[in-house]
Amino acid sequence: MEAALYCPKAGYYERHDRQIGRTGDFYTSVSVGSLFGELLARRFAEWLEALGPGPLQLVEAGAHDGQLAFDILNWLAAHRPALFSQINYWLIEPSVDRQKRQGLKLDFFSSRLDWFFDWKALPASGVRGVIFSNELLDAFPVHRVAWDAQARRWFEWGVDWRDDHFAWRRMETTEDWPARLADAGFELPPELLAVLPDGFVLEVSPGAAEWWSGAASVLRAGKLLTIDYGLTALERLAPQRAAGTLHSYSQHRASADLLSSPGEQDITAHVNFTQLQRAGERAGLRTEGLFTQPQFLTSIAMRTAEEGWRDEARGFLTGPQARQLQTLTHPEHLGRVFRILVQSC
Repeated sequence: MEAALYCPKAGYYERHDRQIGRTGDFYTSVSVGSLFGELLARRFAEWLEALGPGPLQLVEAGAHDGQLAFDILNWLAAHRPALFSQINYWLIEPSVDRQKRQGLKLDFFSSRLDWFFDWKALPASGVRGVIFSNELLDAFPVHRVAWDAQARRWFEWGVDWRDDHFAWRRMETTEDWPARLADAGFELPPELLAVLPDGFVLEVSPGAAEWWSGAASVLRAGKLLTIDYGLTALERLAPQRAAGTLHSYSQHRASADLLSSPGEQDITAHVNFTQLQRAGERAGLRTEGLFTQPQFLTSIAMRTAEEGWRDEARGFLTGPQARQLQTLTHPEHLGRVFRILVQSC
């Protein structure tokens, strides 16, 4: 999964820069229009202003083409100029090629930008502000672990090369999967294991937990949040998810054929929010909530309306903005799948 998505020469995210939108492979909240970033900027401004005077940072990890950063910075510059002058916008991006693409998109705001390859590269003073990601952690590599009901033990599915194509192969390892699963929030009592269907699949992403812990470790004051599609560990155990949540996406079609066309299709797995929440709390953060995207964005929109940020000629939202908000929050569109985990320091 890591090679197929991130290999510098053949990886999906490195080779393609037009994955998003009508002509790409999938839609995102950012591709709907600028309202998503503007609403986030409004909430970020509240959080940053509450920290008081002094240098502030907005830290975005996995900024893709830089469009979300542009929408956020554009709104702050127009509506909170004094706050904007205090902010440095830091981008966590391990890909040199994507850094260049983001730099071109954000050239107008270049004086406020800095890039870092990972959390360890940040200044020792850490972050006083907001750290966030949007649709990042769902593309972190996972272990695909399955239940052998007859042997009453877990095993891992690996990837083999057979007859000139990739194929799944059962791996024989000494990995302590019950402990690994419990650490990720899958604490399964004997009574549940006794009725768990043979072949039931769970995904475990050590990288996502490590990423979250790394972000928590550099946050000195402020918020840490991620916006992604995912589930709690308990929700993940539902019978309809027995085959796991790993899927590939190409031309807006989801497929369970993960091993075909490596480097030519997106591969994602639902984020385990229980795992992230525990990682942050172990690092000393407080969990403020796990919200649906409609809950989170609608609360910002309502607060904004109450405080009078409106188009005087047309009311709170223009026609295009209203349609964007509907797409972002309606359960038949993007409102059904996305959630936001918020923790604070």
